[in-house]
Amino acid sequence: MDDGTWTNWVGNQSFSPREIVGVDSETDVQREVARASSSGHSIRTVGTGHSFTPIVETDVLLDTSPLRGIIEVDPRQLTVKAGPKTTIADFGDPLWEQGLALANQGDIDTQAIAGAIATATHGSGLKQPNFSAALEGARFVDGLGNLVEITRDSDPDVLHALQASIGLLGIMTEVTLKVVPAYDLHARIDIMKYDEVMERFESDLEEYRHFGLFWMPTEASATLYNLHDADADDCVVKRYREVEPGTSAGDLPEGERIDRSYRIYPMVYDPNFHEVEYFLPIEQTREILDGMRKLMLDWLPLSVYPLEIRVVAADDAWLSPNYQRDNLVVSISGEPGTDYWPYLRACDELFAEYGGRPHWGKIHFMTSERIAALFPRYQNFLEMRRRFDPNGTFLNQHLRSLFQ
Repeated sequence: MDDGTWTNWVGNQSFSPREIVGVDSETDVQREVARASSSGHSIRTVGTGHSFTPIVETDVLLDTSPLRGIIEVDPRQLTVKAGPKTTIADFGDPLWEQGLALANQGDIDTQAIAGAIATATHGSGLKQPNFSAALEGARFVDGLGNLVEITRDSDPDVLHALQASIGLLGIMTEVTLKVVPAYDLHARIDIMKYDEVMERFESDLEEYRHFGLFWMPTEASATLYNLHDADADDCVVKRYREVEPGTSAGDLPEGERIDRSYRIYPMVYDPNFHEVEYFLPIEQTREILDGMRKLMLDWLPLSVYPLEIRVVAADDAWLSPNYQRDNLVVSISGEPGTDYWPYLRACDELFAEYGGRPHWGKIHFMTSERIAALFPRYQNFLEMRRRFDPNGTFLNQHLRSLFQ
């Protein structure tokens, strides 16, 4: 942001706010939100810029970088308090030293925790919900500059609205997360043909704590995600089993390793893609994936990026794509510099047939009408948004069209 222009990590979102303001404390956040609200300007903050949608764009961009770090770990209550800019990676060692760990993670551990919560960022596993579901309490500044503190027990409705709120209820200044006893993971990565994966899909979901895969539409697909050994119609399958901390790795076969959970999850990506991600009923997995494979083969070469598949457990956050539904998660990508929109819209049409709900930080084609049909608590969320931000201080053009 040296020239006053903010750009996200992959470069598909960029804007120049009228003002970039750094803050050092919760009181500073209150002052700046109140100032923006009284002057009729929008104000938002940014995590680490991993969203592909224009959810950051605003008049006043608040830099909360100093609000980073672990505040308190409570091994008895299995909770951790942290600042909003604490990255997922920041939790690893401090929690482990207390015999604890995050319940689940995705492939990227550099996101700020407040952003991961607000967009329902997730890992993969039939019994593992997303980061939003881990939120037990929070302190946040509402649209008038008031400080609000809630817990799951004190105000469950506000918590369920806040958990996946895309920053529309307020700017978080402290989060409290539920954590779990520390665990190691025995990870194995195999290359399998699609039909073999489907034959054992349900049993693998039950057997492994973490399950995910990449399917390759062409021989050129694997190198785009640094998956160098897979050919066309191959799946790179990631299966992680929980084991006791300190379990000896011994002499493991190639493609397997054992380590602390937070060292196993991360994967290095080159930011060379623009991503779409939808959540779909897990009961219809086979027909959804068969339809996606056919669609992608019909749309080559635009569809050259691997198809990523994960699973996420249901939760109760009102705007979570997993609201009261276990989901199959389907991720596709467009290549920067190409006109990938016709391909992505064709995928969106297929997802719509199955009631696909979007990841709020990934490219999607939602309208307010579609959201209302897909999310049973949408109207409740709108009421909560207006309660905490009556002037629309946290709205921008993109979000106003969806949540006015």
